[in-house]
Parts: sequence; structure tokens; C-alpha cells
Amino acid sequence: MRIVTRPDFDGVVCAALLCEAENITQPVKWVEPNDMQKGLIDVQEGDIIANLPYHERCSLWFDHHHTNRIDTPFKGAFKIAPSAAGVIFEHYKDRFTRDYSEIIKETDKIDSADLSLDEVLYPENYDYILLSMTVLGRDDYDEPYWNRLVNLLRKYDIDTVIEDPEVKARCNGAVENNKKYKSILKDHTKLKGHVSITDFRAFDKVPTGNRFLVYSMYSKAVVSVKIRYDGDDKEKVAVSVGHSIINRNCNVNVGLMLSEFEGGGHRGAGSCRFHVGKSDDYIPKIIDILLKNENNEN
Repeated sequence: MRIVTRPDFDGVVCAALLCEAENITQPVKWVEPNDMQKGLIDVQEGDIIANLPYHERCSLWFDHHHTNRIDTPFKGAFKIAPSAAGVIFEHYKDRFTRDYSEIIKETDKIDSADLSLDEVLYPENYDYILLSMTVLGRDDYDEPYWNRLVNLLRKYDIDTVIEDPEVKARCNGAVENNKKYKSILKDHTKLKGHVSITDFRAFDKVPTGNRFLVYSMYSKAVVSVKIRYDGDDKEKVAVSVGHSIINRNCNVNVGLMLSEFEGGGHRGAGSCRFHVGKSDDYIPKIIDILLKNENNEN
């Protein structure tokens, strides 16, 4: 039995919970949602899929994304909720010998971006938020670290996890990186009406940092758009869109909108990936929809 999930903080916590609740015999398979959507993942009989689109060959499926809802019967649990980990926790709540309620509360907050301005500006003062910033999910060579976090979060409370030498080093690195990221955001972001647009396509290595920071820097924006190349060959473009957590006046269901552009996600956040040749068509259309700011759920 194998866990198939995505390499973000919610995915890491999903894997930790599933390792406690089920008889997991194989290493975690870390994959991106877009690859699952496009049928690029070899899903096997017995796999448990979490925080990703459904696949007919899986044995169990757990998810919470608006655009991943299905009508066919399946085993597992689906619910529109702040995190997939929360869905798993509720499903298996009688199997756990440890109390995971605190980490679920924090994962819900982080994955749904339900943060205060202080948490956005000073993540180093909030252990779970800072820890989540060490899971970037772009480099395969980070797999040993994601697996390390899964094992740590299964066994220890946050005070112990944050003092693990590798975790501590990653957290310190995230704090320093966030300082540089603010300057990079300023240089590569423009405000168009109520939409902030960050374009990182000029970089060979995509800058990383506090994903919530853009909302505090551009408080007039109700939604952010981030554009980058997906991969060293620059054959694909990735676009991430998120409702502002400071100025909560975006009416667009982001996940539903991006499902029209080879992506998906939540009402308040989502992403899509597509061939670079579609950029001049897709990106202006996405921005135009956001500028109109109309409810697209009807």
C-alpha cells in the first residue's frame, strides 16, 4: 500500500496521518496535481491518493479541492474543507493514538491562508507557518526532507520537530530567503487595477519565499497572479492565482476559473500549467476575468 500525495505542507501532514492510520508498506509517491490531471502518474492498485485529483485505480481517495469533486462512488472521503489533512483526520479519528488536533488546526489555517497580518509579516514567530515555508514542492531532490518531516510529525510535537537539525537549518534559511524575496517581489510585480501580477519568467531559477507577503505589499489588490516557467526547459508556464488575505473582495472562484486553463484548485486559490505557446492566449484571458471580478459560479 502506497501514499500518493503532493509536496506541500498539507500533503506532508496527510502522509503523516495516513502512515499512522493505514498499513503503509512503500515510500510516499510525491506528485504534482497537474501531472495527475493529465494522466502522467502511474497509479497502482492499492494506492491511497490524498490532496490530489481522483484516479480510478486507487483504493482510497481523500481530497478537499472544489474542482476535484466527482460524482462516481469511491472509498475514502471528500469534503470542501480548509485542508485535506482535516478530511483525513475526521475520517480516521478513532484510529489515532496521538492527539493531532493542533497540527490539523494549523494546517487548516495555512492551507486556507486564514492568517493575520502579523503572521504574514513575521512568520518566524509562528512555528507551524515557518515550517510550512520549508516545503516548496518543486525540487525532487527535496524528497528525503519531505519524508523526514512525515516521520517527525507522526511522532513528535512542534517544539521537538522545529529543533531537529535539518528542520532548524531549513527554517533559518527560509527566514533569510524571505528578506530577499520582498525586494524581488517589488521589482517584478505590477498592479493592474485590483490585480497584482508577479512575473518571474526572467529568472532561470524561480525565486521562492513567503507566498503571503505579496498581499501585504499590495493591499489595494484583491487577487494576486504569479507567472513562472515550470521546468528548466521553459516549455511550460505555471500560473498561480490567489485571493488576497488582506483585501477580501475577490468574487471569482479561482479553482473553477483555472479549470478552463488546464488547472484547478480552491475557490480562493489555484494554479494551472500549460505549454508556453499558449501563454499569449491564456494569461491575458485569466487577468481579464480577474479584472472583471464577477462571480463565475452560476
